[in-house]
Amino acid sequence: MIPANRLTSRQALELYQSGHLADLAGRADERCRQCCPAGIRTYVIERNINYTNVCVCRCRFCAFSVSGRHPEAYVLTEEQIAAKIEPLLALGGTQILLQGGLHPDLPFGWYEDLLGQLKQRYPRLHLHAFSPPEILHLAERFEMPLERVIGRLRDAGLDSLPGGGAEILVDRVRRIVSPAKCTADAWLDVMRRAHRLGLSTTATMMYGHAETPAERIRHLQRLRDLQDESLDRRGRDPNSGVLTAFTCWPYQPAHTRLAGRIGLTWPVGPYEQLKMTALSRLFLDNIANHQASWVTQGPKIGQISLLAGCNDLGSLMMEENVVSAAGTTYRLRLEQLRGLIETLGFRPVQRDYFYRQIDA
Repeated sequence: MIPANRLTSRQALELYQSGHLADLAGRADERCRQCCPAGIRTYVIERNINYTNVCVCRCRFCAFSVSGRHPEAYVLTEEQIAAKIEPLLALGGTQILLQGGLHPDLPFGWYEDLLGQLKQRYPRLHLHAFSPPEILHLAERFEMPLERVIGRLRDAGLDSLPGGGAEILVDRVRRIVSPAKCTADAWLDVMRRAHRLGLSTTATMMYGHAETPAERIRHLQRLRDLQDESLDRRGRDPNSGVLTAFTCWPYQPAHTRLAGRIGLTWPVGPYEQLKMTALSRLFLDNIANHQASWVTQGPKIGQISLLAGCNDLGSLMMEENVVSAAGTTYRLRLEQLRGLIETLGFRPVQRDYFYRQIDA
């Protein structure tokens, strides 16, 4: 039995452990239909751009990052990034997800100049950039308060912060999977301060590695608490200073050091992904938009997620480097992505970062 009122952490854990997928998915779909526009499911045309693969953090779950001395280490130039943006705009794309490793040598002005040049060159392009670990890295390296780092990047052209680097927001887990990365409190503090400065952000969860089911629920609880706080403080603009969306996906173990450390050889399967997707919609009742993870689970599971609480199929994903480095590679053309929505009886609608419809 799924409670009608807001789920407690204990109730959520009981549902996860003993609830049937069909029941969870049905209730999550009902909740989704109550809070999202009827008859449609959305998608966004964006491009993931990893501006560098050099990272001092070297998380154990990551197969993408390298040291600065590695022969394949790189930092993209503005022209190289522009060469990736032009095909995006030709497809009608509206935003880029710009993230990279924690580079030890790039000056702060490099980040400001890049944002400013991109915004000047592509004034209508939404710059969704720099996850909390990157922001914390800049604050520590240049001995600046977080508000100053975020404020300077915002003034240079930053439009919103992505929710990368969250993994599981429990420090016991983080010490295993990413011991050199920020604490859970520090991750949440970056988002809180960004919200106070008027920037919206997104939230993520990467699970299926060293955490327990209860710690997954703890992660969701911390996100819900943050959103409650931000919603209470936001101004007149409903898109300002809040978490706009949530996405969860399972850890991909191939080519990572973590897999051998915890004895995991195969990623989470579709059943568990759909169950986690549905439970997240039911528990995170204050985050309106939930995005399917077809990039890790494949198009068909992404499609079914639209019946298990997700209102958004996510990005066309013109480029993806991090998950594919861990051995998982799926690709879709635009007509295929729209077809996944249409065959469920929904109308596919392109949206922008704020989930505003931008086509007929």
